[in-house]
Amino acid sequence: MTLRLEDIERIKMLKHRYMRMLDSGDSDGLRACFVPEATIRYEGGSYLYEAADREEIVGLLSQMQNNQYVGMHLALMPEITVHDEDNAEGRWYMIDWAVNMATNRETQGAAFYQDRYIRRDGEWKILHSGYVRAFEKVEYRKEPVELHSHLFSKFGPPMEYGTLPK
Repeated sequence: MTLRLEDIERIKMLKHRYMRMLDSGDSDGLRACFVPEATIRYEGGSYLYEAADREEIVGLLSQMQNNQYVGMHLALMPEITVHDEDNAEGRWYMIDWAVNMATNRETQGAAFYQDRYIRRDGEWKILHSGYVRAFEKVEYRKEPVELHSHLFSKFGPPMEYGTLPK
């Protein structure tokens, strides 16, 4: 069996870009990670998010992109299988931390992702993304989280990654 290392690296870059777009509030960048017919199913201990096309996915995930939310999502330990020229799947371990400052809800956890990828016009895209939580801790804090820096609170989304506001 031959490993398709370039395809594996491009899929890793896609997944990391997806996480960065999610946390940086870039809806257009998030949209570019998916094919139009993409689906998601994210199952946590306190939620179930499902969406049946790219616009629905972006609409659902963009709700987190506001000046009352801060989050960090890390995709680790990829296991990627390239089945043929245009189809692959990947498994990831995700660690996240998020705070909704409007409700003082803090969520910490980990999840196991299982994704399907498809190559379109020479680029790998997400066809399906799904996870099930390994664990989820939700705490409603009595006092607000004190952040000394918060991207959305100063500038609001979206902000192109790597640029500085004027």
